[in-house]
Amino acid sequence: MHDLTCMIKGCQTRVYAPAGTHSICREHFLAYLIWRRRKGPQMFMKYAGMTMEERDPLVAEWASTIRVEEAPTAPAPKS
Repeated sequence: MHDLTCMIKGCQTRVYAPAGTHSICREHFLAYLIWRRRKGPQMFMKYAGMTMEERDPLVAEWASTIRVEEAPTAPAPKS
């Protein structure tokens, strides 16, 4: 885990766990586990036998499903 922040664009949270050769925060790690669980029980068995490099395409597929929520901007002052 070389990165100091989550690999998800816009997330500045401290890393919690590896995701392939990248790192993700705790919130995104839990979302990743849920995503893998929804793929079916065979995903956990298959994933466990993969190297970090082999996991990268799965991580990329999952990361593409993440919506980046932008911080709300302050409304323009009324004149």
